[in-house]
Amino acid sequence: MDKSFYTIFKTFFKVGTLLLGGGYVILPLLQAELVDKKGWIDSDGLCEYYALGQSVPGIIAANMSIFVGYKLRGQVGALAAVLGIVTPAFLAIILVASMLEEIVHWTFIQSIFWGVGIGVILLVYLATKEMWNKSIVDKFTCIVFFAAFILSTCFHVSPALIIILSIISGILYKKYTEQPAEKECE
Repeated sequence: MDKSFYTIFKTFFKVGTLLLGGGYVILPLLQAELVDKKGWIDSDGLCEYYALGQSVPGIIAANMSIFVGYKLRGQVGALAAVLGIVTPAFLAIILVASMLEEIVHWTFIQSIFWGVGIGVILLVYLATKEMWNKSIVDKFTCIVFFAAFILSTCFHVSPALIIILSIISGILYKKYTEQPAEKECE
């Protein structure tokens, strides 16, 4: 499959034009484009890039595009991907900002925003479903998920602290459940 600067830019530009509603929406869009249509990466790799994109500061969509672009063509691919993903939003802001104050009260425009909101809910559901299938794989990950969910919803613990606690619990779990390697006798 062609992985030229232009093709990477065009692919991420296409995703960027459909990207409404934030970072959670990008997963099903990238799944369709990069995994299903182009075959550039596999589904597991996409989920890993998504997790990384959430873990580093910045916009999830831009972070993911940088990771995928870098995998495809190094720094040139990362540049093409990030330019492709942010250009539609940049152009939309420039075009809409000047006339938004005038048209935001039109019934037709409010109907469009309502429809987009429904679409975003569906895309967030699809992203959650995809991440659930890839992330909750055993009893331990299920326990960590529910503990994080309870800490977040009931006790309003900071997401950063939940992430740090999850990392520590994963490291400790792996350390104490892995079988020690047998020592070689010389």
